[in-house]
Amino acid sequence: MASLKKIYFIKARDFVHAGEASIHVQNLLKSMHWDPGLIRRIAICSYEGEMNVVIHGGDGELNLSIENDRLTIEIIDEGPGIQDISLAMQPGYSTASDEAREMGFGAGMGLPNMQKNADEIQIESEPGIRTRASMTFFIESPEGTP
Repeated sequence: MASLKKIYFIKARDFVHAGEASIHVQNLLKSMHWDPGLIRRIAICSYEGEMNVVIHGGDGELNLSIENDRLTIEIIDEGPGIQDISLAMQPGYSTASDEAREMGFGAGMGLPNMQKNADEIQIESEPGIRTRASMTFFIESPEGTP
């Protein structure tokens, strides 16, 4: 499979356009005739990561990379960072604002959903500087290759 790279920019607190990057990724994979189950897992992870950027502030980007046997989604933001990653990975833990909660976000399931749906996940955070979440999905081959 030929390599492919795409970058989608995410604006902090832009709830009007929230989720658009994830929709672009999902539509791209559908146009490439990928397995619907794999597309669903990738869409969940990209959406949860994208919403974390929108909800918690700090502009960011979603980087999509497809190479050989894997697809990687990397989400990087310039937000406040995560003080305690292990705590943030617990279902139900949230630091979302009241504003985000009033809109139905901030249930504390973003990072746990990302961990559940990615084949591999790596989260790095420098409080006050940035957060980087990298999720890898392995592509089956040869008959399972999109």
